[in-house]
Amino acid sequence: MRSVIRLVDEDARETVRELMGTDAYNTARARRKKVEMLFAHLKRHLGLRRLRLRGLTGATEEFLLDATAQNLRRLVKLSPA
Repeated sequence: MRSVIRLVDEDARETVRELMGTDAYNTARARRKKVEMLFAHLKRHLGLRRLRLRGLTGATEEFLLDATAQNLRRLVKLSPA
């Protein structure tokens, strides 16, 4: 005999499916995409695959330096030549 098994997380998935068509969801998705693209650029082009400094303060400092370098590269592209 066959049976359909309902997963534990299915209620949460249904809630998300209901929210997918709303304007707030689309706005959040667009904002999240911008941030995720910046992280992807840091990982792929600036070599931030793993942090080299130890501890929370070291990781914070290293990430801030990489983010600053990324922002400077973006500013150079925006400035007129």
